[in-house]
Amino acid sequence: METTEQRTLDLDTVQSLLGQSQRRYLLYHLMENDCGNVEELSLQIAAWEHDESVETVDEDAREQVVISLVHNHLPRLADYDVVEYDLRSGDIVLTDRFDELEPFVDQYKQAENTEVPDVRPLSQRS
Repeated sequence: METTEQRTLDLDTVQSLLGQSQRRYLLYHLMENDCGNVEELSLQIAAWEHDESVETVDEDAREQVVISLVHNHLPRLADYDVVEYDLRSGDIVLTDRFDELEPFVDQYKQAENTEVPDVRPLSQRS
């Protein structure tokens, strides 16, 4: 039987995972909304990074976030079993392992005073 060793979320790892603003913004959103999609989140993350509304974010800024999420941040979080994502659909969900990271994410969120809007289409909101 094959077993996989789960990577440890020690303090250095937590700081490394949360040291990038795009990763934090992604986790802030997922904490509030349970799931997300790369296309939707890239727009919101670009808006947060540039301190502007989602309506004014240009396509180049959004595309840079997509590339960064897909090639860097999502694989890194998945390596530590914090998120699962489907590369084809772009869907992202938190795993149970996020519970270990959540208190730290919450502290960062409070320190940054970041409001997390619901970016889901109205038809998907409860």
